[in-house]
Amino acid sequence: MNKRPFPKGKRERRALTIAAIILLQALTAMFFVGDVLFDFLAGNDLDVIHSTLELIAALALTAGVALLMFELRDLFHRMAEMDVGLHAARGGMDDLINAFFEDWRLTPSEREIALFILKGVDNEAIARMRGTAQSTVRAQSARIYAKAKVDSRAQLLSIFLEELLSGEEA
Repeated sequence: MNKRPFPKGKRERRALTIAAIILLQALTAMFFVGDVLFDFLAGNDLDVIHSTLELIAALALTAGVALLMFELRDLFHRMAEMDVGLHAARGGMDDLINAFFEDWRLTPSEREIALFILKGVDNEAIARMRGTAQSTVRAQSARIYAKAKVDSRAQLLSIFLEELLSGEEA
């Protein structure tokens, strides 16, 4: 079974959890740094080992804060990329198709046939639905392929798949 990405709510909760951990670690690091500084400025020579351990803990927490901040930034970046992909899947495909059709200067009839082709409808069914001869559909399909600079249905479909998978818009 394929593991699906986190639903949007879980991704946001994950980001908030990381942000809360960053805040907690930052506060803890500030406490340790402040304690070491206070001991140093007060002239308390309690224990060199104790102060060294506090300083190491403060540095480790500070490094953890920095690392988690980078992770959080990366998480937000990935969430934004996923939102772009979802946009393409939900409604961006229509925009993408229209952009290519405009670029290829398809006529309204060619647009209709091209949409049927993209949906996987064969020439016979297209002809029946449009009330035209199969030879008309074949001729219009050939013009569509020529305008798109492809040789077949598969190549026409691959143009859109490549564009969607690249994450860029036409």
